[in-house]
Amino acid sequence: MKAENGKLIAIVRIRGKVNLNYNIEETMQRLSLKAVNNCTLVRLTDSYKGMIVKCQNHVAYGEIDEQTLAKLLSKKLPKASAKELANGVPELLKAEMPLRLHPPRRGYRAIKQSFRQGGQLGYMGKEINGLINRMI
Repeated sequence: MKAENGKLIAIVRIRGKVNLNYNIEETMQRLSLKAVNNCTLVRLTDSYKGMIVKCQNHVAYGEIDEQTLAKLLSKKLPKASAKELANGVPELLKAEMPLRLHPPRRGYRAIKQSFRQGGQLGYMGKEINGLINRMI
């Protein structure tokens, strides 16, 4: 994982619950990723980094930019603003997690391969913004 501590990370669940290890499912529950196409926003800390690495074969994650964040919040949480996230995730946003998104327009590339292999799983970096924009 190349993301720096303290950055705002968007995590999108790509794969479902069938034949999923109990420990990975529990980690997904702690990340508030209860179903496919759910998205959660977290500030990257060491504990979140460990949880993301544990379930990286089932999620896509990366740094979300301000434009995508503003678009996501305006569609899904009209009461919150992107400026509130500058100092930390507000209580309003924590209460609304996970954000339910549509399946991506034009579909996923592949959900059995990592991003480096041409799929949609794992660390995507700034490319997560394109995926989230297709899902809003």
